[in-house]
Amino acid sequence: MAEVLIVRNQQEAGEIVARAIADLVSAKPDAVLGLATGSTPLAVYEVLARIVEEEGIDVTSVRGFALDEYVGLPAGHPESYRAVITREVVEPVGLTGSLVLVPGDNASSIQTAGQDYEAAIAEAGGVDIQILGIGRTGHIGFNEPGSSLASRTRVKTLTEPTRIDNARFFDSPDDVPVHCITQGIGTILDSRHVFLLAFGDAKTEAIAAALEGPVTASSPGSAVQLHPHATVIIDEAAAADLRFADYYRYAVANKPAWQGL
Repeated sequence: MAEVLIVRNQQEAGEIVARAIADLVSAKPDAVLGLATGSTPLAVYEVLARIVEEEGIDVTSVRGFALDEYVGLPAGHPESYRAVITREVVEPVGLTGSLVLVPGDNASSIQTAGQDYEAAIAEAGGVDIQILGIGRTGHIGFNEPGSSLASRTRVKTLTEPTRIDNARFFDSPDDVPVHCITQGIGTILDSRHVFLLAFGDAKTEAIAAALEGPVTASSPGSAVQLHPHATVIIDEAAAADLRFADYYRYAVANKPAWQGL
C-alpha cells in the first residue's frame, strides 16, 4: 500500500517533496522529474527553488516531463501547460528549458504525439520522481474515470466537472479545451517514485476512493495502490473520510529511520 503522510498544510507537504527532489538531484544530476501543474504542487516548486538557491544545487542537467497538455490552444497561450511549466517550474527553479518536455512538443502530428512522448520518456531512462495531484473526479493527469489502468500517453476528452474546475484559469468556461493529451495511468505507474498530493475538503471523497476503495478504472487515482513506491501527502481536510487515518499516523511515527521516504 502507499505510504500516507497527513500533514498540517500545503507548505509542509512542499518541504517534504522538495527535499526529496533536491536530494535526488544532488545524487543524480540528470534526474528525470514528472511535473504536474495546477495549484496543488505550487508549494513544492517554490520550496525547491529556495533549496536550489540556498544550497547551490546544479539543476541544469535535470530533465522533466509534464503530465499533460491541452489540445487546441494557440501557441504561446498563457494557460497552455507549456507556458505554465515554464512560468512556475523551469524559470523559478532554474531548469534548462530544452530539457523539459510537454506532451505534443516534438510530435509530427497529434495522431503520433502519444507515441512520441512515450519514446522520449524511455530515451531519458524513465521518470525518477513523479508529482501528482488528484481531481474531484479522481483523475490523475487527465485520466478521467473509465481510463484504462494500463493506458499510455494519448488524447483524451475532458469531463465537464474537470472543465468547470479549470475554468478559473480562463476568461470563460467555454474557452477551456474539450481535449487534452495526457500521460496514461500505465505511464505514471512506470515512474520509480510517485508523490500524490491533495489538500482541502474538495478532495476528501477522491482521496478516500483512491486509497481505501477498490482499484478500479472508475477511480483513476486508485492506481497508486498498485505502485511499489508511492507516497501520498494530504492535509487533515483531505484525510477526513479515511478509515485508517490513525494507522497511517501510527505507521509514520514508528517507521524505522533507515527506510527513508
